[in-house]
Amino acid sequence: MALHKGPAKHEERTMSVNPFFGEANPVGGMTEAPPTHRLPDAPLAPSTAYQLVHDELMLDGNSRLNLATFVTTWMEPQAGVLMAECRDKNMIDKDEYPRTAELERRCVAMLADLWNAPDPAAAVGCSTTGSSEACMLAGMALKRRWMKGNADRYPGGARPNLVMGVNVQVCWDKFCNFWEVEARLVPMEGDRFHLDPQAAVELCDENTIGVVGILGSTFDGSYEPIADLCAALDALQERTGLDVPVHVDGASGGMVAPFLDPDLVWDFRLPRVASINTSGHKYGLVYPGVGWALWRDKEALPEELVFRVNYLGGDMPTFALNFSRPGAQVVAQYYSFLRLGREGYRAVQQSTRDVARSLADGIAALGDFQLLTHGDELPVFALTTADDVTAYDVFDVSRRLRESGWLVPAYTFPANRQDLSVLRVVCRNGFSRDLADLFLADLTRLLPELRRQPHPLTRDKEAATGFHH
Repeated sequence: MALHKGPAKHEERTMSVNPFFGEANPVGGMTEAPPTHRLPDAPLAPSTAYQLVHDELMLDGNSRLNLATFVTTWMEPQAGVLMAECRDKNMIDKDEYPRTAELERRCVAMLADLWNAPDPAAAVGCSTTGSSEACMLAGMALKRRWMKGNADRYPGGARPNLVMGVNVQVCWDKFCNFWEVEARLVPMEGDRFHLDPQAAVELCDENTIGVVGILGSTFDGSYEPIADLCAALDALQERTGLDVPVHVDGASGGMVAPFLDPDLVWDFRLPRVASINTSGHKYGLVYPGVGWALWRDKEALPEELVFRVNYLGGDMPTFALNFSRPGAQVVAQYYSFLRLGREGYRAVQQSTRDVARSLADGIAALGDFQLLTHGDELPVFALTTADDVTAYDVFDVSRRLRESGWLVPAYTFPANRQDLSVLRVVCRNGFSRDLADLFLADLTRLLPELRRQPHPLTRDKEAATGFHH
């Protein structure tokens, strides 16, 4: 969550209350408008409080038109009802809500089977608030395994490191910062916008706790070559004896590749893959916040990291950074698994990929843009302006699309491609072909005005978008 400071004195204000917000008497209870930055002195009627909050939230963007987020913005009404019925259940209270705990266990078993664990019954896993927590847990397990294997060196000052591409999600930077691990980043080079297996291996040494491979980069939607990465690490072990595990950050691709790219080997079929995470609230098709972390077996998750709670008179192992959280999202995940099955997920994800590829082709046909990716891995694609476009840039396009309600992030790539600025479009379930056609029509309508600009108008590119990886 973002950190916020209290308001400056000049920012303090009160809220305006319409007389019709009251009950039968339009002016009843209207003696004082409630403040915004301190608790009111007296209660408000529930209808008044609701209307005040409701009206302020109208200024938010429309989530269905948010093409920046990977997070699910539409579910079936039945799922919403189930979530409402479970929002008061605390996920950590396994003994009080044993059926919710059982649904979590079933989801873990389903994912272990989906990701081809050698023995799904032996795989270990848990739900989390999202992929960020799941990545933290996976990173902790990698570090603890390394510490146990280097018990004689670690106390003496050996500093663990984690190798990954510069395109990783910011949660991995947080992990390295919080848990005192050196982040060794493979930069982008030329038209390679994610990790290179050989470059990753060259950064590994006896202090490397693991290498992170991304199945679906947030920068452009491309899959990193997990099998090639594992093969390069196998060769490293043959040469040097270094045995470096791999964690697959499948925040998005972990719920796309099994259905659309079943022959792509990236998961527990690779013996070097120790753990995988995914976001249930992304292409797992659940509202925010649920993620999943799985380890191939008990050896991959050190026992000392696991806490045990009493559950129906027995032990229930738990591994989490958060404690209390609602069970609603876990229930919704099980609903989605039960509701769709493999064929249903395949149909949903294929439809989303088809929309992404069709929209990418439509944008390419306009002539003003160059595609970096085409939506044929994740249903996500990145584009930049064509070489001969000098009147405007991607930041201008992002700003003008916002005027029509479309939220499309514009951003600059990291080292060594800071020269490249792009737009990225994320297609999700609920972003239909009809909406894609409307988006393309709005973009087409804006182009004549953009082409007449004397030069790009965005001066402060850092402030041009609120998007951060």
